[in-house]
Amino acid sequence: MECGSPWGHSPKRRSQERRWGTPDKEDWGHSVQNPCTEEILEEQMKLECKCHGVSGSCTTKTCWNTLPKFRDIGFILKEKYNDAVHVEVVRANRLRQPTFLKIKKIKNYQKPMETDLVYIERSPNYCEEDSATGSVGTQGRLCNRTSPHVDGCDLMCCGRGYNTHQYTKVWQCNCKFHWCCFVKCNTCSERTEVFTCK
Repeated sequence: MECGSPWGHSPKRRSQERRWGTPDKEDWGHSVQNPCTEEILEEQMKLECKCHGVSGSCTTKTCWNTLPKFRDIGFILKEKYNDAVHVEVVRANRLRQPTFLKIKKIKNYQKPMETDLVYIERSPNYCEEDSATGSVGTQGRLCNRTSPHVDGCDLMCCGRGYNTHQYTKVWQCNCKFHWCCFVKCNTCSERTEVFTCK
């Protein structure tokens, strides 16, 4: 994935576009930096201030930048990931001309913004086990039947459905200390359900 990249669509604009590597150098994909996370961090940073002074007065103010919560950054990146644009490599015919990326035109084609993510190869199917990519899949994973988020059975199980397992949970409860000197507890039990992906 790459964020914040200009695009070349015609030879006339090549001099104005960013160079993505050349055929006579090492693989251009390794030379591309990914500033997307840094850009989001910078945008989401907030200025916090604290006053110093006698009896609550603000004779001196100290201010500093605070980083956003990691989870908030994750949500923003996940949205960008879902909306990423598929592009393809266009290699120049001449040796000294740079290599560019061209957007795969689809219906409702729109040039991506500099803050959009782009990708060349589609992500592997993380729903299924794939030893080549190291994905263990989601079969057998615990899921939450009522959650609308990624831990929910609808998303976690990738539309395959889920199995319901019933079991009796047993634990010690209502424990009391008796003089002297032992603790006596009751045995409590509860019938419960867990859900795993098919």
